[in-house]
Amino acid sequence: MDAHTSLFQQHRPRLLGLAYRMLGTQADAEDVLHDAWLRWHAQDKAGLDDAEAWLVTVTTRLALDRLRHAKVEREHYTGPWLPEPLVEPEAQPDSQAEQAQTLTHSFLLMLERLSPEERAAFLLREVFDYSHAEAATILGITEESCRQRAHRAKQRLREERVRFSANAQTQRRLLERFALTLRQPTEENLRSLLAEDAMQVADGGGLVSATLRPLLGGERIARLYLQIHKHEQGHDIRRDLRVVNGEPALLTWVDGQLVTVIWIECDGERITALHALRNPQKLARLAAVTKSPTGPSLH
Repeated sequence: MDAHTSLFQQHRPRLLGLAYRMLGTQADAEDVLHDAWLRWHAQDKAGLDDAEAWLVTVTTRLALDRLRHAKVEREHYTGPWLPEPLVEPEAQPDSQAEQAQTLTHSFLLMLERLSPEERAAFLLREVFDYSHAEAATILGITEESCRQRAHRAKQRLREERVRFSANAQTQRRLLERFALTLRQPTEENLRSLLAEDAMQVADGGGLVSATLRPLLGGERIARLYLQIHKHEQGHDIRRDLRVVNGEPALLTWVDGQLVTVIWIECDGERITALHALRNPQKLARLAAVTKSPTGPSLH
């Protein structure tokens, strides 16, 4: 490996982390890194004062352009859109708590509420710790414009933050109870786990069965899972708790195939929201590195 390739690989985890947080899918993030690599390969390195700054600038601008197009495409997406899990080991949440929190499913969903420009300014300033001046240079805008974008993003995220905040231990406890309840579900025991105003969002991408709009109300969600249970009869169902994107998640395999990943929000006592990822294209990478449990299962 030559020195320039080695330098790119040295910065790759940071670049991938930036692109993934910008785009919410590992496939798009890796496409951005591929384009950045081609530009890096063609670049005259002798004139560069700061290789990392150049790579971050190119990666950010490529990701920003791709996100603008993705926003338009997602308007025509079949049903709700949820982020794709990140499965590359070197890009998984690191030892710093603030970095781990910015890779979680819930954080990525919050970022979706921002405009592409706000998202880029916010990530550079608040997650990757660039000054407003440095972030402005990366984005090719004035420092004041960058400051305003980052401020608007922080304000919007504060206003639209999840209704309740529960730690991972509480989320895991409720997910485990939910999985065990699905063994012999009744409307009563399901509703005991769900807040009355609970919401379920499912992403099937038009490729598998999934509700096309958010499902509101604990009663309606309970009935949905009773129907799912009926359809599962006669199949080998395995459920397992894993940490995906730094958060507890419930993985479901049907006849050895990963079909659903569920993350939850909760108020400490009941589940207030379920996010069910069912799009097989978004599950493919995770399925490739995980296996259906062969020992005792939660099911």
